[in-house]
Amino acid sequence: MDFTPTEEQAAARDLAARIFGDLATPERLTAAGTDSDPELWKALCAAGLVGAVEELGLLGLVLLLEEQGRTTAQVPFASTCVYGLLAVAAHGSPEQRERLLPGIGDGSVVVCGAFPAQGGVRASEQGELSGTVPVVPWLRDATHVLVADERRELWLTPVTDAAGVEAVELTAPWSAGRLTLDGASAERLGSCARSSTLPPTFSPYTDVLATARTAFAGLQAGVCAGSLARAVTHVNTREQFGRPLATRQAVQLRAADAHMDIEAIRVTAYEAAWRRDAGLPYGTHALTAAWWASEAGSRVVHTGQHLHGGAGADLDHPVHRHFLWGRQLDAYLGCGGEVLQELGELIVGDEEPRP
Repeated sequence: MDFTPTEEQAAARDLAARIFGDLATPERLTAAGTDSDPELWKALCAAGLVGAVEELGLLGLVLLLEEQGRTTAQVPFASTCVYGLLAVAAHGSPEQRERLLPGIGDGSVVVCGAFPAQGGVRASEQGELSGTVPVVPWLRDATHVLVADERRELWLTPVTDAAGVEAVELTAPWSAGRLTLDGASAERLGSCARSSTLPPTFSPYTDVLATARTAFAGLQAGVCAGSLARAVTHVNTREQFGRPLATRQAVQLRAADAHMDIEAIRVTAYEAAWRRDAGLPYGTHALTAAWWASEAGSRVVHTGQHLHGGAGADLDHPVHRHFLWGRQLDAYLGCGGEVLQELGELIVGDEEPRP
């Protein structure tokens, strides 16, 4: 396997780093509060970064999400690419791809995902959805929701057809909402239902969930890298008893452990993404990346805040934003214990989700 970015992936990553670095400043993030930044979203779409993900693949998306995570930029980039562009490109019918992908690429269609399936949504034979999803990240920004029903079938429904969208505040400012569906019209993702004879590990739902776990692990790697970078800057400039804090062995060890945790998150996310792009089984690899993102991610953002000392306890300090994102990503799509149990059952059952 080779995780070296292609020329196109490297160029897109560098462009994303410039846009996020220029626009996702602490001042703009503070002004946005818990909402997304529409100007930043327009800049990303105008640069072609959303539409490019179809060609860049999941590994390319992971590289872009790392750059978002470094700045904790508040845009629905991850959700639209995972639940919208990649899901439709992989599992949509030709008509759906032709109709939806251009709008997703230019930013006029914003997609969020009601994932994982919670058994609270039912679909009728006529394609009408009923039920409630307590928390859907980026729902307040979305034009469409990719919904997994109680049978783990995938449905795409316009937010305007939902019976109600109620704002919900999460640990991280992800413009989340409570989704209530009451006979909402929806279209099945793909031209027909999955065959009942097809093993569940081959379902579009399993692929989208594994893709999401891989992508958000990449986002967590960026969040953690940004937290540690701020901590390193702080301990190199903050002096105690005439010496920088960075000269203290205890500080060095904490930072070194955090660095190794970040590398573990990154390399497992890269491997899962590379395998999906190569058309190889990647279900266990996605779960491994999700476990590292949960367990190690929580450790790293705590370290970043701890190394700031008293400043880390300030809720308005930029490093606290990384802490909030890291804790939200720790539990999103399954916390460490849940993911580890699922991974064990998958290994014992000798089942492997495939793209």
